[in-house]
Amino acid sequence: MTFSAFGARLFLKRMVSILLGLSIFWVATVATAGPISDCTEARKKGDFAPSAECLRAEADQGGASAQCLLGVMYENGEGVIQDYAQAVKWYQKAAEQGETLSQNFLGLMYEKGKGVTQDYEQAVKWYQKAADQGSADAQSSLCHLYYVGEGVTQDYAQALKWCQKAADQRDARAQFVLGQMFANGHGVLQDSTQAVAWYQKAADQGVAIAQVVLGFMYQHGESVTQDYAQAVKWYKKAADQGDPFAQHTLGVMYDTGNGVAQDYEQAVEWFQKAADQGDAGAQLYLATAYGKGLGLTQDYVQAVKWLRKAADQGHPGAQYGLAFAYHNGLGLTQDYTQAVKWFQKAADQGDALAQNLLGFIYVEGHGVTQDYAQAHKWFNLAAARGKLDAAKSRDLVAQLMTPAQIAEAQKLARDWKPQKPELKD
Repeated sequence: MTFSAFGARLFLKRMVSILLGLSIFWVATVATAGPISDCTEARKKGDFAPSAECLRAEADQGGASAQCLLGVMYENGEGVIQDYAQAVKWYQKAAEQGETLSQNFLGLMYEKGKGVTQDYEQAVKWYQKAADQGSADAQSSLCHLYYVGEGVTQDYAQALKWCQKAADQRDARAQFVLGQMFANGHGVLQDSTQAVAWYQKAADQGVAIAQVVLGFMYQHGESVTQDYAQAVKWYKKAADQGDPFAQHTLGVMYDTGNGVAQDYEQAVEWFQKAADQGDAGAQLYLATAYGKGLGLTQDYVQAVKWLRKAADQGHPGAQYGLAFAYHNGLGLTQDYTQAVKWFQKAADQGDALAQNLLGFIYVEGHGVTQDYAQAHKWFNLAAARGKLDAAKSRDLVAQLMTPAQIAEAQKLARDWKPQKPELKD
């Protein structure tokens, strides 16, 4: 996977969560000079209720700054009951007076459907008004919406226009999107040097996704000279912000000694952080580490705990591992029925190891009725996925079958289709 495709995938996942947190950040920029200064002083001291009453008096008199800040307090539930509809009401009053921050906040409320019915047309309208007054935040929001085509027709020319304006004001989100545009040739000529430069600017401002992309680029030598020290540097910055992909990748690097000195304890530390956030791959690694005693004390009960967490998310490797634990009584009571259940789940997703073991289970009749046709089917499927010893097992079990039974088994294999995992609620 190239860094361009990698960054795009992460971008779409992360940008919504970034946007949702912005209004709290923007609060600090609300103008507080003039008649509302006493109100804001109370708020700074944590006296939210008196501050809200003070602001209400000013807002009722038509003060746009007071209306904006009162909207913020309703949105965040500071000194008043949290009420998005009231927040929208006050943002609207201030926005109609041309108050830039309120126009931006109102755009965000319409975009996210907070206190109003979600309406991208209204969101763009208010972002546009704020952006025209020079709001980098609103320019950045337009940049994002036009780039991904969310609620508007995708338009790279408009995205480039607004991204550039916001990036020129050092808006980190816009800098990252510009990196994406240059990396992928969206609306501009593809230029990896420009992509790296914009990613760097965003990463330097603490944008975790940009730090991850830079880490990936340095790790794999994508458009930069391969440099593991730089890769670790950027992954650590993102990991310290709680990015699970960066945490997982650091775990892999320390586990394999790829670019760093091999250190199982460090690997476990980073995998643990990612696993605690629900990363199924990290959970599987922890299970393996507990099972083998790598970087921690061997503990089959803990191994099973992490296998189950990953298996419940549909990870076929974890489902296979959990099935193996049930089959051999490792960390839990031996249970062939449960073993078959989990081998089946992994096999249904195309896991060759699970398919191969299911073949043996049907030969032996452990937890299932002995069935050579099913055994042949699973050996056949595993062999087709490169499990060479499965082909030998298939041919051996065929010696115990009639030609009609073999034909039936081959039809079962032909008709088999991989299934999506069933996720636990």
